[in-house]
Amino acid sequence: MKRLGKFLRTTDSSLPIEDRVFIIACSAAVFASILSFLANIILELDYLMAKGSNSGIYLQGVYEIQLEDSWGNVNTSAANNGGIYQRWDDTKPEGRKGYEGSAPRQNVSRAPGLWQHIRIAFQAPKFDGSGKKTENARVISIELNGVLIHDNVELSGVTRGANGEEKALAPLRLQGDHGAVAFKNIKFSKLTADATNRRGDNTNPIYIDINTTPNIRSFVDIPGGSKVVHAISVSSPAQVHYSYDLDNGSLFQIWRGEFVDATPMWHERGNGTSRPRGSTTVLTKKPVPALSKLADAQAAWLADTTGTGFKTKGYTVDAQDRPTFHYNMFGTAVTDAIKAVDGGQGISRTISLAAPVDNLYALIADGSSIEEVSKGLYVIDGQSFYLKFDDAKDKPVIREANGNKQLVVLVRGKVNYSILL
Repeated sequence: MKRLGKFLRTTDSSLPIEDRVFIIACSAAVFASILSFLANIILELDYLMAKGSNSGIYLQGVYEIQLEDSWGNVNTSAANNGGIYQRWDDTKPEGRKGYEGSAPRQNVSRAPGLWQHIRIAFQAPKFDGSGKKTENARVISIELNGVLIHDNVELSGVTRGANGEEKALAPLRLQGDHGAVAFKNIKFSKLTADATNRRGDNTNPIYIDINTTPNIRSFVDIPGGSKVVHAISVSSPAQVHYSYDLDNGSLFQIWRGEFVDATPMWHERGNGTSRPRGSTTVLTKKPVPALSKLADAQAAWLADTTGTGFKTKGYTVDAQDRPTFHYNMFGTAVTDAIKAVDGGQGISRTISLAAPVDNLYALIADGSSIEEVSKGLYVIDGQSFYLKFDDAKDKPVIREANGNKQLVVLVRGKVNYSILL
């Protein structure tokens, strides 16, 4: 992989270009061009959108991959984040000028202000000796935030806003004329024949339809972490879903996009596991009890429920099939209600006690970094997600634990917060 920090130039010479982060925040049309002339490439970069912004990655300067603040959208179009933008014909009637284009398979976009990752495998068009095109350009694949959103899409011509005509070799452009956008970790490598001719698993996938099975019990393997053997995954029509560990009362992952792939569980003999289909935010790699009695906010957290009197009491569901979890712990009954935030922007969680318990804390977040960016609003794990407290009376504490940061709060009968991602 080559890094592109030293190979960029912009149409506005006043814009700073640094090796780590490159920010465009202009009202006029501004483009950053990669000086190297590129053909068949794999491009990877991280980008961050301001609220309401949109931008674009122009492959060879003429094929736009749209970058947009599409946070919370349920339906997708070619103009949304990760879309292959439409071609354009001004001679056609209004409403029909745009044509072709390709919408992402699902919306896995993050909230504005959070870093997103895109990986594009691109094959340039081919021309004969006379300059006649013999083969169209092709997007071999696009992965957004770890999820495949395009697979083998042929590009018959330039998209709207192209800088010139199709060529065998041309520079990459990054657009920034519709609100602020930041880029970092820009890398590229040569697209190999193996990547172009790859063959996937021929197994027919078994996907869970939330209209027939809104919640599913299974094992869940946490990426890079442990196996949760008493897990439940809960869906939402807003396309923000989560998994919960019934053995610890622990919310351990959230994802945006489609619901669950049950192929590992139900194909042939199966292994009992299911996995998210969307872009997953892992909240912990090893679930621990959500609640713990501590001498003070800096004391060590419980590794398991031994000695706590923990006993799961199952869950109840409301008219919309949203579960509220129930368990006993430290001599009181606990309810844990989790539901999607209106607009699909994340989830809201309320942990309530039937009777007060002295020195009882809730573990709210665990990550490499935790920063309070405004009153009651925190950004977690290198701008992976936001955490917002809904009650000003809650006084969260940021602490060090096992080389990480943790956010804990004293539970005074009830604690309520939202995770936005």
